[in-house]
Amino acid sequence: MVTTVTSFGRSGLSNWIVQRVSAFVMTAYLIFIVGYFVLNTDLSYQQWAGLHSGLPMRIFSLLTILSVAAHAWIGMWCVLTDYITVRTIGPKATAIRIFFQLGMIAMILLYLMWAIDILWGI
Repeated sequence: MVTTVTSFGRSGLSNWIVQRVSAFVMTAYLIFIVGYFVLNTDLSYQQWAGLHSGLPMRIFSLLTILSVAAHAWIGMWCVLTDYITVRTIGPKATAIRIFFQLGMIAMILLYLMWAIDILWGI
């Protein structure tokens, strides 16, 4: 059973909504980028840099990066809570799951900060 320590007080409905919204944002970004490639077959660096220098594209990219982070966290949380259980591993399962969850949080935050630094040049 998943304890309140490892669920961070979220419900299944909130996870489902975040997964669907983040999937929608990532799909919209993918469709936009593929469409941009299709419409600009002889794409130059100046065009690509110009696209990504505008504020709307930076915000869209930031939303996509945040969506990837949220989607990855919820997906990994579900996998860890489904497979690292007391029934499958034993009495140390909660400690092991928390260790892996903290590792996932650290990795996702690192990648998130790195992507924001690349995107905004902070």
